[in-house]
Amino acid sequence: MTITLRDVAARAGVSANTVSRALNKTGYVNRQTQLRIEAAVAELGYVPNAVASSLRSKKTQLFALLLTDITNPFWTTIARGVEDAAMEAGYAVILCNTDEDLSKEARYLDLLLRKRIDGMVIAPTAESTDILQNLERRDIPFVLVDRLVNNVVADSIRGDSEIGAYGLTMHLLSTGYRRIGMLGGPPGISTTEERVAGYAKALVDTGLGADSHLLLYGHFTESWGYQATLELMSRQPRPDALFAANNTIALGVLEALRVLGLRVPRDIAVVCFDDTTQFLAGKFLTAAMQPAREMGRVAVELLLARLADPKRVVQDIVLPTELVIRSSCGCNSGGESRVEESTGELTHPAV
Repeated sequence: MTITLRDVAARAGVSANTVSRALNKTGYVNRQTQLRIEAAVAELGYVPNAVASSLRSKKTQLFALLLTDITNPFWTTIARGVEDAAMEAGYAVILCNTDEDLSKEARYLDLLLRKRIDGMVIAPTAESTDILQNLERRDIPFVLVDRLVNNVVADSIRGDSEIGAYGLTMHLLSTGYRRIGMLGGPPGISTTEERVAGYAKALVDTGLGADSHLLLYGHFTESWGYQATLELMSRQPRPDALFAANNTIALGVLEALRVLGLRVPRDIAVVCFDDTTQFLAGKFLTAAMQPAREMGRVAVELLLARLADPKRVVQDIVLPTELVIRSSCGCNSGGESRVEESTGELTHPAV
């Protein structure tokens, strides 16, 4: 037998409207009555109808999180930050994986809109402009995480990709490497373009100039990293260092170098963007690390602020990256060193 609001009202000796006000906190109910209602709810085992409640309040207490690859620890760490902050604020999170696929992203968004979610945190694809502009027209609050999209004005949180890439490349140059190959992600994605820009700027600033034969665009995947490494290493003169634009590309780089019989860093240096310590093969890689969990938390804070004040000024928050020097660049054979991007100060962990 289903227990209804009227059953609770009868047990507590009050009207159904009073029970509704008490449970939804939409009006004054004196303390004694509130306690009687709570006791009746406990005795009867009453569970409020969440669908009916959301229809009345126009809130579902649901956020959606659309990420591009939940097998990548960078994205799962962002997801943890989003979930932690959302739960603290009383929201649940629906997680969707888009695989950098615009049609898959569009299908998820259509489903989520029918579920009447309260807001979204989105890592958009390179072609998400029309979809996001549709959300804007429908007044659906959303926050961009890690990436920006042309012609879309929205709250966003991201790491400083250009400064991080510049720091990694300058570190390789200062260590003596001169032919640095860059394995970028998909063209048109803001993080790809920013990392390539940082890489190129470092080469220009040191007088070498960027070499288009050492730069490849592709995908944020291990398989593409593998194929791109074989391609770059077939060119003459071949690179003496490789810069992978993300951690999964880096795994493909390492596998290709293994197949070619090349050892890191004896034969070639390798660095990458985002941490790789979650991968057994990547525990020695020098990397530019983003505060992924903090990015997730800030994304939810921005979304909550937008819900509280839809007319507030749009914010684009950029968090600093951190250069972590390990042995893959040939200059730190034991432990790791960290360079805070904001200060340039090199610090060593306590032993």
